[in-house]
Amino acid sequence: MKSKIQNPKSKIIFFLLIFSLILPGFSFGQAPPSQFITPPENLEEASKMGEKALETTQKELPGILEKIWKEEVLPVWQKMYDWFEVNVWPKIKSWFKKEIEPKVKEEIEKRKPVVEEEFQKEKEEMKEEVKTELPKVGKSLWERFQELIK
Repeated sequence: MKSKIQNPKSKIIFFLLIFSLILPGFSFGQAPPSQFITPPENLEEASKMGEKALETTQKELPGILEKIWKEEVLPVWQKMYDWFEVNVWPKIKSWFKKEIEPKVKEEIEKRKPVVEEEFQKEKEEMKEEVKTELPKVGKSLWERFQELIK
C-alpha cells in the first residue's frame, strides 16, 4: 500500500499533527501533584514537617556530600590534574629552563657584588650599633633591677 503523502514537507507536517494530538493524552495518565504532597493543615503540622525534614537532613546530608565529593568531584579534579601534569607542565618546565632560568642566573651574577658590598655595610653598622646601644641597655636593665630590690 502506497502512502498518499509524497512531499517530505507534508510528511513532517502530518507527523507533527498526529504527535500533537496524541501527546496531550499522556498527561491524563499522571496523578495530580496534590496526591503526593499535601500542604499542612495547621501550624503544628507544619512545624512537625519542618522538624522531620531537618532531622533527615542532619542525618543524611554529611553522607550524601561525602559521596558526591568522593565519587564526582575528586575524580574530575584528579583527571584535570593528571592531564595538566602530562600535557602542560612539561611545556612550562622546558620554557622555564630555556627562557627564564638563564636570565635569572645572569641577573644574579650581575647583582652579586653589589649585594655583598651592601651586606658588609650592614654588618659594620650593626657592630657600631651594638657598641653604642648595648651599654645603655645593660645599664638601664641593671638600674631597673636595683630599683626593684629597693
